[in-house]
Amino acid sequence: MKKVDQHQYIINLIKNDEWMMRVLRAAKTLELPDWWVCAGFVRSKVWDTLHDFQERTRLADIDVVYFNPDDLNKESEKKYESMLHEQISGLPWSVKNEARMHLVNDDFEPYTSTVDAISKFPETVTALGVRLNEQGEVILAAPCGIEDVLSMEVRPTDSYRRTEDRRNKYKERVKKKNWNAVWFKVRVVE
Repeated sequence: MKKVDQHQYIINLIKNDEWMMRVLRAAKTLELPDWWVCAGFVRSKVWDTLHDFQERTRLADIDVVYFNPDDLNKESEKKYESMLHEQISGLPWSVKNEARMHLVNDDFEPYTSTVDAISKFPETVTALGVRLNEQGEVILAAPCGIEDVLSMEVRPTDSYRRTEDRRNKYKERVKKKNWNAVWFKVRVVE
């Protein structure tokens, strides 16, 4: 499969999943700057499909991320989560402003955009985001590529290869996530 076909393959998986489209439409109503639904939301769909799962794997959270350097107030994120709960209750919504997340991840420089922040997630297979454009079409951001998620190989992003501390955080996180217990074809690369 060509790179363009692979990219479109992931978009089609999401576009043809009514539940995922409902989540994306809900997120879009918030009108957040530079917003994306990311990480496990995308990765789990791809891996569930590649494992021929008939039922969706339960998500620990639905990560909605955005970039607004003019409002670094954590309470704003909680307000947006409440708004999403009003639209679709019972989902594990998590809203974060990536303009302030370098403060949480204190060994990182400030991010320049949401996609910049996504590129610095611990694993390449979670460094994925989707959103709807103005025409309601699914857009995929994959700053670390899509090859790893499609080949089901977990490896650290460049940011998490740079220092021993980050490499250790990557290893701890992968061990804690234990993705192999759910998706048996997944292979972790140190």
